[in-house]
Amino acid sequence: MPELSVNIDHVATLRNARRTVEPDPLRAAHEAEMGGAQGVTVHLREDRRHIVDDDVRRLRESVNVRFNLEMAATEEMVELALEIEPHTVMLVPEGRQEVTTEGGLDVAGQRDRLARVVERLRAGDFFISAFIDAERDQADAAADLGFDICEIHTGPYAAIFRALGGDLRKGRLAAELAAISDVGARIRERGMRFNAGHALNYHNVGPVARLEGVEELHIGHAIVARSVYVGLRSAVREMVELLRV
Repeated sequence: MPELSVNIDHVATLRNARRTVEPDPLRAAHEAEMGGAQGVTVHLREDRRHIVDDDVRRLRESVNVRFNLEMAATEEMVELALEIEPHTVMLVPEGRQEVTTEGGLDVAGQRDRLARVVERLRAGDFFISAFIDAERDQADAAADLGFDICEIHTGPYAAIFRALGGDLRKGRLAAELAAISDVGARIRERGMRFNAGHALNYHNVGPVARLEGVEELHIGHAIVARSVYVGLRSAVREMVELLRV
């Protein structure tokens, strides 16, 4: 079964809404661990809209499972990653006006720039991941540049799943899932780890979790939203159970 890395960004969103100290992302990370998560993920955005630098430092010191830092491919973020040394650094595209990440990183279209970023990150003792759309040329470009992991953007799959009521007999949904599976196989052929994430929830996660070779799923908003009703530890535990396929 794939492992679960819980994105706790929106615990910080709630804290920052009142400009206070609670809820604390560090306590949220520990609750996720107690619920069975094998990883904790945060996205340190350039505008610091939720997670801030101090959160990242405290989490790196205290998290007992894999700590995954999502970040833009900028010099500022590279310097911070080299200082903090999370277990994994995942490069993602970032737009100031977007509510959440809207697409995968264009590795194929930014080879020269990203090659320099990857070369700089190689000075750190961590895995380097690329968040990509379900496209074979993006997977091949990531492999050529030396990425260790590719995480496939499952947002389009999630949108189609909701529009079609999750009916895999519908061609569009089956085709999107097949595309993820195909690119996942290509990622593995090229010697990288195949992860997936974005907009996955308790209803749509099953078909993705059952894909051959997927090693880790990154899920955040759905779990944090569920935790409002049942608590974060229970919300994580429920998701872990769904991944046991």
